[in-house]
Amino acid sequence: MQKKIVLIGGPGTGKSSVLNELESRNYICMPEVSREVTIKAKKEGIDQLFLTEPLLFSKLLLEGREQQYIDANNHHSDVVFFDRGLPDVHAYMEYTKEEYPAYFREKSISYRYDHVFLFKPWEEIYISDNERYESFEESVIINEHLQKAYQELNYSIIDVPFNTIEKRTDFILNWLKNNA
Repeated sequence: MQKKIVLIGGPGTGKSSVLNELESRNYICMPEVSREVTIKAKKEGIDQLFLTEPLLFSKLLLEGREQQYIDANNHHSDVVFFDRGLPDVHAYMEYTKEEYPAYFREKSISYRYDHVFLFKPWEEIYISDNERYESFEESVIINEHLQKAYQELNYSIIDVPFNTIEKRTDFILNWLKNNA
């Protein structure tokens, strides 16, 4: 049976870099959806959809992450990695203190991941860019909301140690080999 592995953590913690490394090692990986949503909104004239319409942005993210989860089943692979999961959506809504529909959490309950790897905020590697507007301090707070959201859904969270991209990737693969 296919294992679905989600990489979580605040912005700029190295998730996408490790996902790219996993992909280079021929693993099936589902990229972060929020960049796609943000770039599409910018093309439509909305500079920061998350800031101007957080609920719409979050609904689009939830739909995208749900579709990725479903699409993963079409891959004939023992393991699929995800750059963020469905619970990240309501965690971010809690962070912004925005109200959101109950189905956000319900979908997080329906679509379960097998293992959750947490990338903690790491100031040495943090970089902001056109799609990442949060400060490092905000990344730390977001990380707390993410941890809480996954813990409330009864996930065990595995901390990924600070290290090179290759060694962080090796840590995840070795953990899965020895514990999954």
